[in-house]
This record gives sequence, structure tokens and C-alpha cells, in this order.
Amino acid sequence: MSSKLFSPLSIKNIILKNRIAISPMCQYSAEDGFANDWHLVHLGSRATGGAGLIIQEATAVSPEGRISLEDLGLWKDEQIEKMKAITAFIKSQNSVPGIQLAHAGRKASVSSPWKGNKKLDVSQGGWQTVAPSEIGYHDDETPVALDKNGIQKVISDFKSATKRAVEAGYEVLEIHAAHGYLNHQFLSPLSNKRTDEYGGSFENRIRLTIEILEAVQTEWPANLPLFVRISATDWAEGGWNLEESIALSKILKEKGVDLIDVSSGGAVSHQKITLEPGYQVPFAEEVKKQAGILTGAVGLITEAQQAEEILTSGKADLILFARESLRNPNLGLDFAKALVTDIAWPSQYERAK
Repeated sequence: MSSKLFSPLSIKNIILKNRIAISPMCQYSAEDGFANDWHLVHLGSRATGGAGLIIQEATAVSPEGRISLEDLGLWKDEQIEKMKAITAFIKSQNSVPGIQLAHAGRKASVSSPWKGNKKLDVSQGGWQTVAPSEIGYHDDETPVALDKNGIQKVISDFKSATKRAVEAGYEVLEIHAAHGYLNHQFLSPLSNKRTDEYGGSFENRIRLTIEILEAVQTEWPANLPLFVRISATDWAEGGWNLEESIALSKILKEKGVDLIDVSSGGAVSHQKITLEPGYQVPFAEEVKKQAGILTGAVGLITEAQQAEEILTSGKADLILFARESLRNPNLGLDFAKALVTDIAWPSQYERAK
């Protein structure tokens, strides 16, 4: 039987062999931003497991852009070498290596989850965080509001990291503008109280994301796919909302973005989210329908038939799996079996097919 989940997706010069993408997921396992064997095995095993696209975790464009001390980074040339090995292995499995470039803004300088997810001060290796305004994610912390020079540095850092990502061999690039990190902090009126050209109106609040996009495009090849991940809603009164997400997505499409990776939340600690299977899919559907752009659906999508239905009913074009792929690296192989679809397995594994 033919399956939509296992049909190819062509974006620019790249053909994804199926619609299964591995979502960027922080591993909190790097040192000084450098990738290591954990990242190679983690990302590589999802490629042998049959996913068409593997997006590397939020990779910081500067040291201060990291969430934790253990985040991956691409702020210096020395970090490229190990990533080259990772992208080469992913490609050897007929999968496409992608990277998400990010800056954590006010949500930076925390310990990794298994070390308590606590704010780090300078004595613990932490650093001063930056944001659009002097409003902390929690009440007990105050980031520094970025001045014009600080904003230009962020834009320049994204540009430089993009150049390194090209050299490292990534074939899809995603700009992180979701989950309460720096771009999203500028988008949301709950975290952005600026009175200059980067705050206030919708046009001003999206300015940084647009300027970062334009800087990235000066280094990213025009024939390779470019994604932007957004939070469709803040799940909080007076916050960034679906209407604004659709308006932004229309502008991003006009400017050459190929796909909107539609997530939600993360901007404020008082968000109220009702979690249920596929709870974010309606956002991807609305963005796709109203902005006329390819979308990726994420969030509590755990079963093959569920993913298939999202695609066949036209709600999204790509399914991104996060926690389910942590539970099962061989998601692609297993879902093909569930959908009675024959796909190629790694030669080394064929005797188990």
C-alpha cells in the first residue's frame, strides 16, 4: 500500500525520502559547544532508523546564546570538524542532515535538566543574559536589554554560524524563533516592551527575525531548504497569537522561507497549555491553509496512523518527532511496517526485516 508518510518531499534541490523528520532536541552533552560521539551516535542512529530528515538540536550562534553550558555551538571554526563527521554519516544513510541555529536570550545560563534546570551565576560558569527588555522569564532574574550594537552582534552571529553550517555539510537550516528563546522574545508583546523600531507594533516585533533571516540568506545556498520554527501561540493572554503567526508566515514565505515548523508556547512561565495527542496540529493546518506555505507538525504525535492521517488530510507536509524518537530510534523502520509499506533498511540490519 502507498503511504503519504513514506512519500518523498521535494524542497528546492533536496528530496526527503519520506515525511519523517527528527525534531531538534537538546542533548546537554557538549563541552564548549563541541559535538562529540554522543551527538554522532544519537543523530546517526535516527538516520539508520529510517527518518528522512535529521535536525540537529538548537545550536548556539554564540556562547551567551546557549541555554546551558552543555549546548552545541557553531561560534568558532574549530567546532565544524566533528559536525562534518555527523553530516557525512547521516548522508551515508540516505537521510538529510539539518541544523537549527538558535540564541536562548533570557532563557540562557541555566543548568542542564538533570542538574536541576537552575539559573547559573557567574561563579557557576553562568553569564549575563540578554533580551529585548529587562524582563526575566522568572521574577528573580533580570536580563540586559539589547542595545543596537547587541542586536547587530546577534544578527552577525547568525550569519557567521550559517557560513559554518554550510561548511559542515548541513542541507537544511532552521532558524529558531519559538519556545521563548531570543527571536520569540522579540515577537511576543509579553516579553518585548521596547519603544524603538524593534518593539511595539507587529512590524517592529518581527524585525529581528526578518533581519536574521536576511543575514542567514547571504550565506545559505539559495538551492537548499530554509525553515523557521515558530510558536504559534503563547498560550497566555495578551501574547503572540495564531493570527500574528499566520501574518509572519506569509512574510517569511515571500522572503524565501520554504517551511514553517509550527510549535507553540515557551514565552512565559504562566502559560496554560491543554496537552492532548496532536494538540499543535491545528496550528500547522491553519498556517498551511492561510499562508500557503509548507508546514511541519509537531507535538504528541506518537503513532504511524496518526502521522499518516495528518498528512493525508492536508494538515501538514512533514511530521517532526521528538520524544517518540527518543523512545524509538528506529521510528522510520517501525512505522513503515505499521503502514504496510516496504522501505529500504540499512544492509547491516536487513536480516531482521
